[in-house]
Amino acid sequence: MTTSTERARTWSMIHTERAALAEELTVLDDAAWHAPSLCGAWSVQDVVAHLTAGASTGRWAWLRSIVGARFDADVHNARRLAEHRGGTPAETLERFRAVVTSTVAPSGHTAAWLGEVVVHGQDVRTPLGIRRVPPVAATTEVARFFVARDFTVSGRAVARGLRLEGTDGPFAHGDGPLVRGSTLALVMVLAGRSALCDELSGDGLPRVRERVEA
Repeated sequence: MTTSTERARTWSMIHTERAALAEELTVLDDAAWHAPSLCGAWSVQDVVAHLTAGASTGRWAWLRSIVGARFDADVHNARRLAEHRGGTPAETLERFRAVVTSTVAPSGHTAAWLGEVVVHGQDVRTPLGIRRVPPVAATTEVARFFVARDFTVSGRAVARGLRLEGTDGPFAHGDGPLVRGSTLALVMVLAGRSALCDELSGDGLPRVRERVEA
């Protein structure tokens, strides 16, 4: 069971990651804001608006939204993204800055919302060539959450029957063919970002790649 101290620690990491991303976004030109991210068809600006939506939508608002979308997560996300996307990149950034220290979330799974900003932060940074690796304490907490359940991502399904090991920290999970790499790369692959498979190694990598690309 997560204690109040652990939740506070995780919220602190969430705020740190949001603040770091917001600072990086200040130097982007319009072309960068409209560039494709690693997150499907979303642009960089779309990803930032999605993060703002997540930090602005509490449990009951989320339930109303998902019910209104007939439990279609894509429809729900698109509606909330449109709600929080500004008319210009500057407005989208301003709205994101306003929620940097928010503790609003659709559920009490704080590790999931840490995962949101860690993964989506890299969704923005990677295609733009921005290099930042979150602290290993943050990526380790996210990796442990992702392999434990299929919640915001299908991490448990990706990790099934494999041994995952972080090369930069204490994260290790499971038994079976080995997959090794930085904890951040493991997190991104568990979140379905197949491009990061190239940063992993081990006998279990073909199985991981097949699952993620499927």
